[in-house]
Amino acid sequence: MIIGIIGKANVGKSTFFNAATELAVPSANYPFTTIEPNVGVGYARVKCACREFGVQDNPVHSMCIDGNRFIPVKLIDVAGLVPGAHAGKGLGNKFLDDARQADALVHVVDASGSTDSAGKPVPAGTGDPMFDVRFVEEEFDLWMSGIVMRDWSKTAREAENQGQKLEQMLAKRLSGLAIPDHLISATVHESGLGLKKPTMWSEDDIKKFCHMLRVKAKPFVVVANKADLPSADANIVKMKQAGLEVVPCASEAEAMLKKASKKGIVHYLPGDGSFDVRPGVALNEQQKKALEIVKGLMDRYGSTGVQEAINIACFKLLKLIAVYPVEDEFRLADKKGNVLPDVRLLPQGSTAKDLAGTVHADLAKGFLYAVDARTKQRIGADHHLKDGDVIKIVSAASRG
Repeated sequence: MIIGIIGKANVGKSTFFNAATELAVPSANYPFTTIEPNVGVGYARVKCACREFGVQDNPVHSMCIDGNRFIPVKLIDVAGLVPGAHAGKGLGNKFLDDARQADALVHVVDASGSTDSAGKPVPAGTGDPMFDVRFVEEEFDLWMSGIVMRDWSKTAREAENQGQKLEQMLAKRLSGLAIPDHLISATVHESGLGLKKPTMWSEDDIKKFCHMLRVKAKPFVVVANKADLPSADANIVKMKQAGLEVVPCASEAEAMLKKASKKGIVHYLPGDGSFDVRPGVALNEQQKKALEIVKGLMDRYGSTGVQEAINIACFKLLKLIAVYPVEDEFRLADKKGNVLPDVRLLPQGSTAKDLAGTVHADLAKGFLYAVDARTKQRIGADHHLKDGDVIKIVSAASRG
């Protein structure tokens, strides 16, 4: 699974990326600092099953801190957009080509209104974050429409003459965007365009289809960055009133807290609603002032927003569940004795056999049955898993 970090130039995408991954990539107050995509690992945060089972876990591929499991997810930070990007303006083609592989999109906007549409600095409060939200989503829609519309009449005639289904034609046309076929079929049905012959589709029909498909296949969460600045509050209210999925965010505050935590100055976990200065730590006046500003932000919005944005992308937009595969349902361990060694993020509706496939293709191929570690009952290949399940897979492949 890949989460793309997108937005216009100079809104703090790289700062958000740094805060989420703790990687040091260039960030500065001018457009197009990011040209090549930065790829890193962020983490989805869930309550670990170790507390419920009363065990001391030993994760191999993730982290558990104070009963919170941090599950790796791939993040990609791409070049900033400008209006007209779908037609190649700025780094538009580069941006859209890098973003196409993402399953969900974190759309970072400058909530303080201190950048114009091209990403150039302007006095705080004079920029319009709502415009930024609209134009970035429209550029994505127009880019998808351009892909579909290319030689549409010719392709549509050929498909009709060959008796090819509309869904198959669209899936082939959009094959580079990592969009599941079932979403294309669902969008054709829900749009009502399946009742029209492809040769009768107008340009507006194609734009309607692409907008509906993008909402399904590339869902957005809006990160209202720079929420710690005074001019941000009113803009955040406007975005929420517009019905957007908005997360107030201060990426620099998150980065600062992580650095302070590493240095032993504060106790803080990503996603926490507060932090504590560790006993015996003497803060200078500059540190006190900085932490006071961060505390005020967290009191107002509940967190710095970085972890919340990743969690919303994973669990609200993509509707993923966390499932723990084990080899010993009694000790909750693998063959080496590691307790709750791994956790997988799977789409809602995933089955026990789907889980087996994420561990190894051979396990799914030779699937016999699974065991629910809570109930110790056998479950079949088509059993739908629930969030937090701990599952043992029994396979012919694992016996031999």
